[in-house]
Amino acid sequence: MRKIIFLVASLLISVWPVLAPAALTIEITQGMDGAVPIAIVPFAQPASGARPPEDVSQIVMDDLRRSGRFDPVPEQNLVSRPSAPEQVRFQDWKTLGVENLVIGQVEPAGPDRYNIKFFLFDVYRGKKLIGFSVPTTRKRMRYDAHRVSDLIFEKLTGLRGAFATRIAYVTEKKSAGKRQFKLEVSDSDGHNPKTILSSRDPLMSPAWSSDGKQLAYVSFEKHRSSIFAQNIQTAKRRKLASFEGVNGAPAWSPDGSRLALTLSRDGNPEIYVYTLSSGEARRITRNVAIDTEPVWSPDGRDLVFTSDRGGSPQLYRVSASGGRAERLTFEGKYNASADFSADGKRLAMVHGAGGNYRIAILELDTGIFNVVSDGRLDESPSFAPNGSMIIYATESGGKGVLAAVSSDGRFRQRFSSRGGDVREPVWSPFDKAR
Repeated sequence: MRKIIFLVASLLISVWPVLAPAALTIEITQGMDGAVPIAIVPFAQPASGARPPEDVSQIVMDDLRRSGRFDPVPEQNLVSRPSAPEQVRFQDWKTLGVENLVIGQVEPAGPDRYNIKFFLFDVYRGKKLIGFSVPTTRKRMRYDAHRVSDLIFEKLTGLRGAFATRIAYVTEKKSAGKRQFKLEVSDSDGHNPKTILSSRDPLMSPAWSSDGKQLAYVSFEKHRSSIFAQNIQTAKRRKLASFEGVNGAPAWSPDGSRLALTLSRDGNPEIYVYTLSSGEARRITRNVAIDTEPVWSPDGRDLVFTSDRGGSPQLYRVSASGGRAERLTFEGKYNASADFSADGKRLAMVHGAGGNYRIAILELDTGIFNVVSDGRLDESPSFAPNGSMIIYATESGGKGVLAAVSSDGRFRQRFSSRGGDVREPVWSPFDKAR
C-alpha cells in the first residue's frame, strides 16, 4: 500500500553503463534451536591440472546452514576426510554426534567440464541414503553445487530444496546528488548478481513469471509509471501498460497468460486483469477506496489484494473473474502486501502495530496469525518456492537491506550490499530457465 502511492516525478531514462553489481552478503542473525548436526567433508579435487573454480562442499555447507535446519560441523573438528564410501568409518562420526555425513569429489571430465560425485549417509544406521554424479561445467558449477544441496535437503526433510533458485530486487545508489536504480537478479545466496536494467528513474515491484524467464516491473521513465515485461536472458523488454494515472503492482498468473495490475485509468486505483495475448485490461474491483497490490492464488482462481475500503489497509480476496470481495485480515489496523505460499495455505504480509511494520503469516484454513520478523520497517515479503523461508526488505544502520526468516520465525538472516540500498525482493519459482 505504501509503495503504490509512490508516484515520483521522474526526469530522464538512461541505460547506464552496467557496472558489476555487488554480491549480497549473508549474516545469520538468529539461529534455530534443534538444528540437525551434519558433517560435510571437503570434496576431493584433482591431484593435478586445473583446480575447480568453486568449492562445492563449502557451497553445500553454507546452503544447509542458512536453511536453519542443519548445523554443519566446523571443518577443523572433522575426525577424518573420506571421499569415497569405502573410506567411511561410521563409528568415528557417531562419536562426533553427527546424524548425517556428506562426502564427495569433483573430477575432471574434459575441457572445462567436471563431474560432482557425492554421497549422503545416515550415520547411526550406517546406511547410504543417496549417491549421485552431477555433470557440470566451469560456468555452471556454482549453480550445480546448489542442486547438490537441494538433493540433500529434500532427502533429509522431505521438502523440495530451493537453493538453486534466484531472487530479484531493486537497488538504489546516490552519488553527487543523483540517484541510480537497478533491477538485479542473483542466486538465492546473493552470489552471481546480474543487472537486468539500470535507470535514473525509480524501478519498482519486480514480479517473476511462472516459468522464471521474465520479470515484470514498474518503471517511471518518461514522467509516468509504466509496466514492462523483460526477458532475463535476452534483456528484450516490452511495455505492457501505460495508461493515464497509476500503472502498478504487476503479478503474473500461474499459467503466465495474464497479469493482475493496479490501474487508475478510470479515476480510482482498482484491480485489473491484463491478458498478454490481446492487451485487454479487464476491471475486477469497483470501490471508492484504493485497491492495490494484487497476488494470484496458486490455482489461479482468486486474487488477494490490499484495500482501505474498511477504513484501514487490509487484505481482501476476490474471484479472478470479479465479484464480491471477502475480507481476510482482522488482526490490527494495517495488513498489506500479501504473498501466497506455493501450496496456497498461507499468506505472508506486512503487519503494522505500535508504530512498527513487521512480516506476519496468516494460516488461511485455521485463521492463525503469527508475526515472524522483528524489525521496525519490514516490507515486501516473498515466500521461497518451497515455503520454508520468506525474504523481505528492512532497514539496518539507516540503510535498506534484505532479510529472510523461516516461516515459523525461528531462524533469521540478513543480506547486505555495499552497492547502496536494497529493497523489494521477490523469490523466483523453481528454476526452469537455466
